[in-house]
Amino acid sequence: MKISTSYLFDRSVTQMSTVQSDLAHTQAQVSASKQVLNPSDAPDQAAAIQRLKSVLAKQESYKKTLTTVQARLEGEDTTLKSVSDLLIRAKEIAVQSSNDTLNPMNRQALAVELKGIRDQMISLANSKDSNGNYFFSGSRLKQAPFAQDAQGQMSYQGDQTRMQVQVGDQRSIPLNRSGSQAFVGVVRTDGTGQKATREFFGVMDDLIAGVTNSDHTAMQRGVGEMDNLLNGVSLSQANVGTDLNVVDQQNQVIDDTKLTLKTTLSNIEDLDMAEAITKMNKQMLSLEASQSSFAKISQLNLFNFIK
Repeated sequence: MKISTSYLFDRSVTQMSTVQSDLAHTQAQVSASKQVLNPSDAPDQAAAIQRLKSVLAKQESYKKTLTTVQARLEGEDTTLKSVSDLLIRAKEIAVQSSNDTLNPMNRQALAVELKGIRDQMISLANSKDSNGNYFFSGSRLKQAPFAQDAQGQMSYQGDQTRMQVQVGDQRSIPLNRSGSQAFVGVVRTDGTGQKATREFFGVMDDLIAGVTNSDHTAMQRGVGEMDNLLNGVSLSQANVGTDLNVVDQQNQVIDDTKLTLKTTLSNIEDLDMAEAITKMNKQMLSLEASQSSFAKISQLNLFNFIK
């Protein structure tokens, strides 16, 4: 009788302990809204969750890089648009200055405006992004791209290197742009048929000198060369626009990838609340039944049946 009573007590206690443990685990799952609370609960599932979170974190990193690149490209685009507007005004002045009705004093006044336009363009060419890096210095991000040389002429101080940044597992895009690509000079042919390149700001200096000195040849040449400079800047704007399109496309790819990963992660990690609550209610009912049964069993005694 002692063995039988002990067995019944131990079995009841074990059953209640098991049901109570299961109930506590389910309650913890409901509280966290997660299927897996500890890796030991489901090692394979926990490993899959960790892998998905790692891939998601990498996609988030790519997204941040794209945001930085996009802001830089938009800054370049705005800068080049301003330079383009200034070149249009410079051409208008070149056309106006070549008019025979103007006297030298009138042309000198126009030359002053041209100098102001040139200085504005130099300032724009040396623009920086929000991180203090120059837009058009190649890979020398902290080096001002355009500065006066020993002869007092503006010259390019950057390099031609374009740095690539990773924005996807199989995708990278350029981060920077060289000033010589953005501000393209012109090729001139002299009287002997020899060709020579004149850099962007040198062309502006020659036009200013021509207007100042009422040099009609220089002024007429300047009208055509303003078109050449404008075409070069417009081409640079088109390249920036192409890069911005690539950024937009890659952003869409990353957003689609993140959505797929989050859906997969949710299926593996998130808890079906309706199912979990139903399960928890069943476990609570089972625990109450076990406790009720144990209470009745613990009151049984052989003497209850002796009359």
